[in-house]
Amino acid sequence: MKRVLMLSAAMATILGGAPALAQTVDAAMTAPPQTPTAPALDYQHRTLANGLQVYTLQDRSSPTVSVQVWYNVGAKDDPNGRSGFAHLFEHILSRMTRNIPRGYINTLVEDVGGSRNASTGPDFTNYFEVVPSHFLETMLWTHAERMDRLVVDQSIFEAERSIVQEELRQRVLAVPYGRLQRFVMIENSWVALPYHRPSIGSIEELNAATVDDVLAFHDAYYRPDNASLIVAGDFDQAQLDAWIDEHFGPITAPDRPIPRFEATEPERTGPRSVTAYAPNVPLPAIVWSYPAPRVDHPDTAALQVMDAILTQGDNSRFYQALVRGGVASSAGAYNYQLEDGGFYGPQVIVSSESDIEAAEAALQAEIDRLRTGGVTAAELAEARTEILAQALRSRQTAMGRGFALGQSIADTGDPDWADRNLAAVAAVTADDVLRVARTWLRDDRRVSIRYLDESRRPEGVTDPVAPALGRYGLDLPANQRPLVTHASDEERIAPPAPIAQRTPTPPQFSERTLSNGLRVIVARAGDQPWFSSVLMVRGGDAAEGGPGAVNEYMAEMLTRGAGDMSATAIAARIEQLGGSISAGGGADRQTLSVSAPAVNAEQAAALMATVARNPTFAGSELEQYRSEAIDGYRVSMRQPGNIAAEVSTRLLFGGATYGEGSATEAQQRAVTAEQLARFHSTWWRPDNATLLIGGSMEPEAAFALAQEMFGDWRAPAAALPAMAPLTGDNPGPRVVVVDMGAAAGQAAVQISLRSVPRDDPDYYAMALANAVLGGGSNGRLFQEVRARRGLSYGSYSSLSQASEAGRLTLTAQTRNEAAAETTGVMLDQLDSLIDTPADQGAIDRRTNFLNGSFGRQIETTAGLTTALAGFSALGLPLDEVSNYPRAVDAVTAQDVARISAARIDPSQAVIVIVGNADQFWEAVQPNWPNAVRVPYEALDFDRSDLGL
Repeated sequence: MKRVLMLSAAMATILGGAPALAQTVDAAMTAPPQTPTAPALDYQHRTLANGLQVYTLQDRSSPTVSVQVWYNVGAKDDPNGRSGFAHLFEHILSRMTRNIPRGYINTLVEDVGGSRNASTGPDFTNYFEVVPSHFLETMLWTHAERMDRLVVDQSIFEAERSIVQEELRQRVLAVPYGRLQRFVMIENSWVALPYHRPSIGSIEELNAATVDDVLAFHDAYYRPDNASLIVAGDFDQAQLDAWIDEHFGPITAPDRPIPRFEATEPERTGPRSVTAYAPNVPLPAIVWSYPAPRVDHPDTAALQVMDAILTQGDNSRFYQALVRGGVASSAGAYNYQLEDGGFYGPQVIVSSESDIEAAEAALQAEIDRLRTGGVTAAELAEARTEILAQALRSRQTAMGRGFALGQSIADTGDPDWADRNLAAVAAVTADDVLRVARTWLRDDRRVSIRYLDESRRPEGVTDPVAPALGRYGLDLPANQRPLVTHASDEERIAPPAPIAQRTPTPPQFSERTLSNGLRVIVARAGDQPWFSSVLMVRGGDAAEGGPGAVNEYMAEMLTRGAGDMSATAIAARIEQLGGSISAGGGADRQTLSVSAPAVNAEQAAALMATVARNPTFAGSELEQYRSEAIDGYRVSMRQPGNIAAEVSTRLLFGGATYGEGSATEAQQRAVTAEQLARFHSTWWRPDNATLLIGGSMEPEAAFALAQEMFGDWRAPAAALPAMAPLTGDNPGPRVVVVDMGAAAGQAAVQISLRSVPRDDPDYYAMALANAVLGGGSNGRLFQEVRARRGLSYGSYSSLSQASEAGRLTLTAQTRNEAAAETTGVMLDQLDSLIDTPADQGAIDRRTNFLNGSFGRQIETTAGLTTALAGFSALGLPLDEVSNYPRAVDAVTAQDVARISAARIDPSQAVIVIVGNADQFWEAVQPNWPNAVRVPYEALDFDRSDLGL
């Protein structure tokens, strides 16, 4: 007999008008999804006399605020012969002003617990922070300084150019498909518009840039009448207006026009085929580029819906036909919707079990099917819900709402366009999708790109590029703005002082244990209309009893068939709800996570219960996943950073559980369905699990939901088996150089040490030591490796949270010839924790950094439930959510110095360098005479010692 549960009035309200009686699990699985609604961008707007557009979105639920400035200048405005210049300038703008010392903006933001970044797109450049709201005026002042009083000198220019070139190497040259995405695809999709040039630029054109170019660019585009200031979060409107008038009002706009490069992309008159080659391409790739309209075109919403039907999730047409069809290891699309006209670009990574011709034929069949048969009502509804749910998810935070507004303005010049576009998405019909598919996905206007490994290039063949129609950019007039110099200490104006601080309200949580032993934790995160749940089960690699892939595969296979639902049915259901479901395995646990709009909470929870309790482990699904996973592993293990991480893990922990890295191809091929079923029946039981529910749901309603979905889950009588040791003996220090040869576009450096477990009383001091060493852009690693020496795009350190032994890890990627130097600098910074301990002022600033990062993590529903799941898995009390900031606050500089000296021994470090060893081996040997050099192909990842 099916049980029926009476809902409280609060529960009925939370579930979006659900009936008075709750659904049973079976009924909830078939209940129709509700359509989510993203909150409108409720803003105020005014224009200053100098032309600055000011938008404010007030949200006083949390004492944080986001300050964003969006400039109407992007990569399309790069000067002639200077591709990548807008992006280079983005880096330069944050370095030094009349009153801000070099690099101090990062310090100013991180030291108060905030975060900052910037980005350059084809049509815009934006600069943004999130800070405690009592520092709002300080952030406004920094933006006004950068707009009006920028200082540029030769040393800043050369340092930032070097950093941008390292970014290009790391994001483009060092990854298997970087050149395809950043160069080949872009350069062959336009012939007249300046989008033809890669936003990140080229090494050669960056080298050709000068300081005079920088000054001319700032003068031409960084002016108040070319910018939008967006403030979102906690503020008093009258006070904010006064601050904006004070700091931005005096900035004058030049009386000359803003330079604009004018071009019109001609209509393609025929198809074109391109074959390009590059090193380090593990599997062939395909991209088809179709011209697409301007972002504000009436067809945009229908194209977004079409893209969701083709590519969004495991129920999408491309995934079902191409990936599950066996011709692709992955399939998606680039939907470039730009101000002056974009492109739609399906991309396929060819499966190792297929070939490029079969993949092209399958892709063509799907495009033909769309253009001839249209889409179903179910596909249409699912796609619309997915897009609306994504908007809802992104607008959970004030920063997310500010970004949606800024993107709307940058794309179209209209702040209301984003909301109107969501309304247009909700109104898209099947006929609309068919019409835009026939209009824009035309074979006679397609550029068909094949991307192959360099080893397959015929002798004498070069990569083709779309023929250029004229030049791509202006020759900017010389700078007319008076040069600005950095003020002396006596002349410098200090940042505005912060106002009184508001105390944040900690999250509320409740706990209950069901009669079957299932621990249930409910975390209420304000009134966010989003549901998030995590089911955490003890087990993981340690339950597997040795190296293998059962843990990884069992977690993944949960969502690939359960009850009477196939993998496709599960994917369709969660996507119809506008949510996501995923599972993963760790060293000592497995987790199943689900999230969805709150109006579909009960349906999402029912799906989670079905997947958790009744997986089928069908043989056909196992083979399907095995094929995808092995191809993914092959691609992953062609990236220097991933290889360094895998080698370091094995060298640091040997044959113990913590020493297991990603499952190897041999380990994956050995997994059977019987092993998965046995693992699940042994470890997935209510008395070995914790369920976390987060969102705006009242606790009693959430406990009732847990009881309905999991209350009759029975615990076996048998006791749980013992788990394997997690740590084992420390194998000791090693220095290993992995030689990838010429395929390595960059070298990766990783330095690792064992550290304290999470429940160790010294953990908080070690967390602060790690923050001093490599936390964010004010860590010593970032400052020395990137800011002062320009050796890397970024260098950081991390401290893992583990139950038996933590791990302190230092990372960087650099050009191959600088690998030895970078390694030495990183080790020097590790030594400095002991030789040059941080003073109390530095510790106080790093305390703000840690607590600010933690506060932002738990700001969203998913972030809060994930944090609580981690605490639960580590055996920490739930009030760690409130205790963590207090514990960090209590650490002194003396504590950090003492713990660093006692528990960090650089002589025991495991050092791994992966790259083109011919370019740095001679520099490694004198410094590390015990270093071992090994070809990548000779490493045996099935052995804990790698065969070394």
